Amino acid sequence: MLTGKNILIGVTGGIAAYKIPSLVRLLKKAGANVQIIMSQMAKNFVTPLTLSTVSGKPVLSEFFHEETGEWNSHVELGMWADVFLIAPVTASSMGKMVNGIADNLLITTYLSAKCPVLLAPAMDLDMYKHPSTLKNVNELRARGHLIIEPGKGELASGLCGEGRMKEPEELFNIIQQQLKKKADLTGKKILISAGPTYEAIDPVRFIGNHSSGLMGYELASECADRGAEVILVSGPTNLNISHPRIQKIEIRSAEEMYVACTGEFAGMDVAIMAAAVADFKPKSVAAEKIKKSVKLTSIELVPTKDVLASLGELKKEHQILVGFALETNNEIENAKSKLENKKLDLIVLNSLQNEKAGFGKNTNQVSLIDKAMNVVDYTAKTKREVAADIIDNIVKMIQN
Repeated sequence: MLTGKNILIGVTGGIAAYKIPSLVRLLKKAGANVQIIMSQMAKNFVTPLTLSTVSGKPVLSEFFHEETGEWNSHVELGMWADVFLIAPVTASSMGKMVNGIADNLLITTYLSAKCPVLLAPAMDLDMYKHPSTLKNVNELRARGHLIIEPGKGELASGLCGEGRMKEPEELFNIIQQQLKKKADLTGKKILISAGPTYEAIDPVRFIGNHSSGLMGYELASECADRGAEVILVSGPTNLNISHPRIQKIEIRSAEEMYVACTGEFAGMDVAIMAAAVADFKPKSVAAEKIKKSVKLTSIELVPTKDVLASLGELKKEHQILVGFALETNNEIENAKSKLENKKLDLIVLNSLQNEKAGFGKNTNQVSLIDKAMNVVDYTAKTKREVAADIIDNIVKMIQN
């Protein structure tokens, strides 16, 4: 798997840098070529001599060699790598990455990278949970980078909580998985819906739901990272996404979602409908804001167009259609019925029985049900990990 692969590792100034020599040894033993770039602060936690010894290559940290005047080309490094892992990545370095502050070789190389970028944050729990850090993490995730979420454990401060970088063996496995998945959707066109819909009552008010859109956005990023051309039809969210293989279409209402998805579906190999589309909308929309003095006590509703069922009717033999179900009772039975009635190839059942699952959370717990009514239950994971599980199953369906 790793023989001949070029792995670029960026090390920034965190105590978790002590884990990197063990990771490098695992990568070298598996046949990979490893090049390490260090920030100046990283040298306080692990020496360049140690890392150059285990990697078999001089460690880079400066823009040029003072003795010879020879430049270390960040452009060539960015083109050389098959995967770029930055571990540990500190709050400071993430801030520089987000804002393009290219004041060291590591950041300039990041800005030049053409390969998948994996980021393993490590810091004290209060720093990791700070709004500025979370904002930067979300922005880097929106750019299509894989955020390797830190685990919970004892931290350098003596506190115990979230912020501990993954162990070398875990990082090694993630790199392997990334290389394996790197191109398994190349040439495929995938339609993904995400987020809520807003059904207007008047120019100010609407009927909506609590969907953040994160699950659909993570699916889009996962597909694009694996080589697919993605059209993301998104309802109103606070999320951003930036990837050369993702085209985003913004909509607000169920009707607009219907028009966009049915209009694009014919040219797709796969459609994944992760959006929380409203089932009903007001029969009439007031032209002006409804005043409190009107004493409106009821709103007449009518059904919206069923996007998923419509795609099921349009689906050709070569296309794969995936739907989502959110149930509060008789979950498996209701999901199976939806799978069959809407002519789906796979349905993702969201659980509301786990506190880590549901709207507005970074984690989810799902069960996948295929056309043969086989059920696979997964544990609670980050939504990016859930997205990878879903896409793994779709890739198997394509291959079969």
